[in-house]
Amino acid sequence: MSTAHVIADDAEALAVAADLAADFRKDAAERDVRRRLPHAELERLSASGLPAVSVPAEFGGADVRTETLAEIFRLLASADASLAQIPQSHFVYVNVLRRQGTHAQQEFFFGEVLRGRRFGNAQSEAGTKHVQDIRTRLARRPDGSYVLDGVKHYSTGALFAHWIPVLARADDDTLHVAYVPSDAPGLTVVDDWDGMGQRTTASGTVRLERVPVPADRVLPHHLTFQGPQLHGAVAQLLHAAIDAGIASGALAEAVEFVRTKSRPWFESGLETAAEDPLLIQRFGELSIRLRAAEALLREAARAVDAAREDLTDDSAAEASIAVATAKVTAAETAVEIGSALFEVAGTRAALDSLGLHRHWRDARTHTLHDPARWKVQHIGRYVLNGTRPPRHGLL
Repeated sequence: MSTAHVIADDAEALAVAADLAADFRKDAAERDVRRRLPHAELERLSASGLPAVSVPAEFGGADVRTETLAEIFRLLASADASLAQIPQSHFVYVNVLRRQGTHAQQEFFFGEVLRGRRFGNAQSEAGTKHVQDIRTRLARRPDGSYVLDGVKHYSTGALFAHWIPVLARADDDTLHVAYVPSDAPGLTVVDDWDGMGQRTTASGTVRLERVPVPADRVLPHHLTFQGPQLHGAVAQLLHAAIDAGIASGALAEAVEFVRTKSRPWFESGLETAAEDPLLIQRFGELSIRLRAAEALLREAARAVDAAREDLTDDSAAEASIAVATAKVTAAETAVEIGSALFEVAGTRAALDSLGLHRHWRDARTHTLHDPARWKVQHIGRYVLNGTRPPRHGLL
């Protein structure tokens, strides 16, 4: 592919994201109903330079604030939650390179990202004891290179990626990330995702059979968690931004539907549904919920940015707790507004042909990513007993 545009700063990044979101919104419902994978849209996203905005300045990137990155994801998700989900892992694995890559690895891979190359992911596995029971093996060969063997599921973005970062255990059981080109021998990406929501993320299966990996494509991810870190906070913040975006998109569609299509209930004696004081009350309640979610998202992003400037156990803990708070609230808000859309819009909104149910389906599917109840536990322990959250990458 040709060289992508290089975005200069935060302001340009936000402007580009807003423009793309406006265009992606137009066909979002059609992509969802047909399960039409967004190949063309992702090419536009790559060409725009947005996937490279977190590349450090010393390597030629804009190195935007975390607050800007969260807003980019919120904007994209307000238009199409599937499309916004696809680059989430891309930014997570750019962060892994920032944290654990050698200068040579950073120079190579950041150059790839600036040229518009996309990272996918091959991280989660199905049928294991729990989510961190990783069984994919990275075996060292006598010449110092490696081979990968395993099966991955929920591999969002892998089908569209140029590079697929694979989470695997080395011979000593420590976690590593191997960055594997999508055309590597022995690597197969299967488009078998059939989720009720986020239908076009292609979050399917990746099979790895004796996949060769040069030594300089492997990073020691286990070292990320040996000191204060923001790996989990940034990853979870982007998930929270997607939920907040879904909520925003659903509320906007509800407003438009009630203004232009809903009929007033006959007992109200009013000419339009938008004049109904009961609907006005509900829209007010939903708007408050959305504003709270968006405010907590911004606050969490600022906490991450502050911790980036002065990373300590305390600042990392504060950022993780702020992100967990935002994630819990955004998840609840997305599900609530995705459902309330039908409550306020009325019977006709439930027509399958309108595709308005995609907001609830996307919210309900995406918010299963990791349980909010455990985030609430960690928040409570921190507030009541001063217990810092664990460093496992999901908080």
